[in-house]
Amino acid sequence: MITGILKEIKVEENRVSMTPAGVEVMRGYGHTLLVEKGAGSGSGFEDKAYVAAGAEIVRTAREIYERSDMVMHVKEPMPSEYKWIRKDQIVFTYFHLAANEALTRAMIETKSIAIAYETIQKADGSLPLLIPMSEVAGRMAIQEAAKYLEMEYGGEGVLLGGVPGVEPATVLVIGAGTVGTHAAKMACGLGARVYVVDSCLSRLRYLSDVMPKNCFLLISSPETIRRLIREADAVIGSVLIPGAKAPKLVTRDMLKLMKKGSVLVDVAIDQGGCFETSKATTHKDPIYTIDGIIHYCVGNMPGAVAKTSTLALTNATLPYAAEIANKGWKRAMKENPEIKKGANVIKGQVTFKGVADAFGLKLADIEKFL
Repeated sequence: MITGILKEIKVEENRVSMTPAGVEVMRGYGHTLLVEKGAGSGSGFEDKAYVAAGAEIVRTAREIYERSDMVMHVKEPMPSEYKWIRKDQIVFTYFHLAANEALTRAMIETKSIAIAYETIQKADGSLPLLIPMSEVAGRMAIQEAAKYLEMEYGGEGVLLGGVPGVEPATVLVIGAGTVGTHAAKMACGLGARVYVVDSCLSRLRYLSDVMPKNCFLLISSPETIRRLIREADAVIGSVLIPGAKAPKLVTRDMLKLMKKGSVLVDVAIDQGGCFETSKATTHKDPIYTIDGIIHYCVGNMPGAVAKTSTLALTNATLPYAAEIANKGWKRAMKENPEIKKGANVIKGQVTFKGVADAFGLKLADIEKFL
C-alpha cells in the first residue's frame, strides 16, 4: 500500500504522524512511503532521515493525496485539503468530528474512509491512540496553569506548591481518566492541594491506592464542583466521552464563584470543551479572560512539545497503520474490532454513533461495508 505522511498545517502544530523509524518498519512490510517535504522538521526529523529509512520525499500535499492509498495526519484535515481527498482513500488521523460539523460534512462529501485515532478502542474500553497524547496534555495542563497564574498574565500570583509557611494552591481536576490522572500527578508532585472529581467510583478507588496524600478524590456532582471551584486556583477540565461532545460541567454562572485571576485549562476543547465559556485558542494566542477568569483552551497542546509527542504517538499508531496497510481497511476491521471502532465516516455515511448524534445525522452500520 502507498502511504502518505503529510506535513501538518494547523496553526503551531509541529508534530508529524510517523517518524523515520516508523517508515523503516512500514518499508519492511513492503509498503511505499511518501513523506511531504519538511513534514518532520518541527519534531526534529529531517528529510534526509526519512530518505535513509526508505521514504520518497514529495514536494506538495496535493501530490501526497493524489498518489496515496492511505494518508496520515496528526490533526484533522484543514479546509484547503478537502478537495484533494479522494473517494475510497483511507484518511487515518485524529478527527474529533463530533465537535466539527463542517469537517464531518466535508468527509461525507469525499466518500473516503475516515478512521479516527481517538475512537479506536480496546475491549477494556481504553483508547490506545488517545492515551499517549492525553498523558502529554495532562502533564502540560499543570505547566500551563502554573504559568498563567503568574501576575504577568493577569493571574492571581499564586505558586502551585507554596513555600514553607505559605499554603499551596488548590487545583481542581474534573475527570479522572488519563488526562486527569496525569494532571493530578503533576500538581501533586509540585505540592499543590489537589481535588479530583469523577462519576466512576471504581476509578476513584483505584486512584486512592496510587495517588499521594495531597490528592483528594470525590464523586462528581454539580454541587461538589460549585463548592470546590470557590477554593480552586486552577481548574483542569479533562472529561471525555469517546467520539462525542464533551458535557459542559462548568457554567458561566460558576465563574462568578471563582477567585479573580484563577485559571481554567480545558483539555477537552477538541471535543467542544467542558466549560460553557470555552472557545478554541492557539499556541500563538493561548488565553483569554472572562469575568476575571483566565481561560486556556489550546486544541493541540501536545504540539508544543512536538518531539516527545511525535515519538509517543508513533509508538501507539504504528501497529494499527501497519495492520491497515497490510490487510486493507475492510479485512483489518473484520479481524480487529479495535480498528473497526475507529470507523467514523465510510463511503459518505456516518458509522460512529457519537458523531451522528452530534449533528442529527443518520447512523450507518459499519458491518454493511465489511
